This record gives sequence, C-alpha cells and structure tokens, in this order.
Amino acid sequence: MGALTSYRLRLQRKRWHLRARRKSRELTSVIDRTDKIKPGDILVFSTFRNEDIRLPYFLKYYRDLGADHFIMIDNMSEDDGADFVANQPDVSLWRANGSYRRSRFGVDWLNHLQRKYADGHWTLVVDPDEFFVYPFCDTRPIRALTDWLDASDIRSFGAMLLDMYPKGRMDAVPYQRGQNPMEIATWFDSGNYTISKNHLYYNLWIQGGPRARMFFRDEPWRAPALNKTPLIKWDRRYAYVSSTHMVLPRGLNLVYDEWGGEKASGILLHAKFLDTFGEKAKEELSRNEHYANSHEYRAYAQGIADHPDLWCKWSEKYINWRQLEILGLMSKGNWA
Repeated sequence: MGALTSYRLRLQRKRWHLRARRKSRELTSVIDRTDKIKPGDILVFSTFRNEDIRLPYFLKYYRDLGADHFIMIDNMSEDDGADFVANQPDVSLWRANGSYRRSRFGVDWLNHLQRKYADGHWTLVVDPDEFFVYPFCDTRPIRALTDWLDASDIRSFGAMLLDMYPKGRMDAVPYQRGQNPMEIATWFDSGNYTISKNHLYYNLWIQGGPRARMFFRDEPWRAPALNKTPLIKWDRRYAYVSSTHMVLPRGLNLVYDEWGGEKASGILLHAKFLDTFGEKAKEELSRNEHYANSHEYRAYAQGIADHPDLWCKWSEKYINWRQLEILGLMSKGNWA
C-alpha cells in the first residue's frame, strides 16, 4: 500500500506540473530580470494584489536578510504596487490575468515560475504580510542558514505562521507605507495551538492563535492552517500542493523530528491585522476568490464588526527569535 500511495503521489505531482504549464498562459511578463540571477542566489517568490502600502518594507526586510532576487506575480492590482515593484532592480515581475481561485490560489503560477527559474536555488515563498524569522536572524544572514542546511543535507525548512496584532482596536493606529508593521502589530498568542499529523503528506497540521480564538471559536477545525514549509532547495521536479502548507515529494514536509530532539525551525510573523485589514477583508469577500467560497473572509468580516480587538490577557509582546524559542514556537535545533 505504501508503494501504491507513493506512485499515486508521483502521478499527482506530474498533474500539478501539467496544470502549472497550462496556467502559465495567464502570466504576462512585465519586467524580466532573471538573466541577472547567478548560481547560488537566494530567491524570494511572492504573489500580491493591491499591496502598494506593504511592498516597500517587504522588499527591504528580505534584502536585509540577504535575498538576492525577487520573482513576483501581480494579480491584477488596481493600486501603484506593480509600478513600484517593476522599477526595483532586483525584481522580475509577471502579471496574472486569471482567477486566483482557479489557479489554486496562485500555486499554479508559482509552481510554473519556480520550475522555470528556481532549479538548484534556495527559494523562499512568502506573502507580502509574512516576515521570515529563523535562529540567529538578528546576527546571521539567510545564507548562513542555507549554507548550514546544505552542509547538513537538509532540503527544506519549516516555519509556523504566527499572527501578530496590536493591543486595542486594529484600526486605531494607521499603518504608514514603508513602516515596519511589527511597530504596530507587536502582540501574539503564545499558546492555544493544536497539532495533528497528515499521514498522507507527512506534514504537521497546526491551527489556533487569535484567528481560531476570535473568528472560528465555534468551529475551530475550520481555522486557517499555520504550518508552512516556505524555504526549500528547489528542484524542478518539486511542486507545492496547497499554498506552502504541503509540497511534493512528501519527504520535504518532514521538517520535524519524530525520533527525539528537535529539528531547526522558524516563524513567519504574519502582519495581517493592521488598520488596512477591514477594507482588505471586504475586497476579498466581494471577489470571492479565496478557499471554500471565502469562508475565512466571511468570518473576518463578521468578527471585525463584532469585536475588532484581538488582544487578551494571555497575549505576549514580541521581542525576538530567542523569545519564540523559549516559548517552544521555533527551535535552533543543533545549529550552534
């Protein structure tokens, strides 16, 4: 049965590749600077829509970590974000004119571009509101992490999505373009997480945090997944299945240690809950382009109307990665 399951998953991966090739017809190159990508460069992939206010700090954050090139997809933005990105010398930009939902929420577009440009590169797949934190990130560039992973023969690195939020109403303090969002969204839930194992794909399924606590309190099993594998030494044979929650081959999802000890892991600080969130939730609800007929955004819209404050007496104020390790949310493993 194990061999049969592996064979079926290989066929599934081939179908995802074929689907990605077909969906690539929806992509139009705006500015292609991929000829500047050098062997060994670390690449960041991201899809965005109407994120002009977030993009300056997003690019700065990952440049400061040591990313070499950004490959980005604009899904029909109506603001100036695409123009801003197109003028950045380390960015290659495509415009996606198709449905976000029918591209499997952008996964097909990303799979195509990763298959074409990321083979042999360490790649980080993140949204404009996600900020990668890893052990020693305050003193070591991301290349130190990928060099250690290469030396340890590790091909993938897991990170839990950690929802950040302000104390008080999330619309009380306006976010300024180019600002570090963690200056406003400085709090997070240190507990309230559930973990289960997906026996088909081998990944852990993590749920909880303020979204489960506030927006899905009556249906916690429907809360968004928080497990991600955003950093992978990419091979053109690989394919993401569902966002960065699952990837094939499934061995890449084994970013935890079942046999004792801990594998190194990181965090994605998720700065969704700023004053911009209310309008964003309304827009995505009206577009109906998200998972399960935008059930998640329906819950957000109702929750914001009822109680726009996510802070509670158990909230923790963010300090640094060492705090997150002490709380058991990430680990440096055996990376000294």
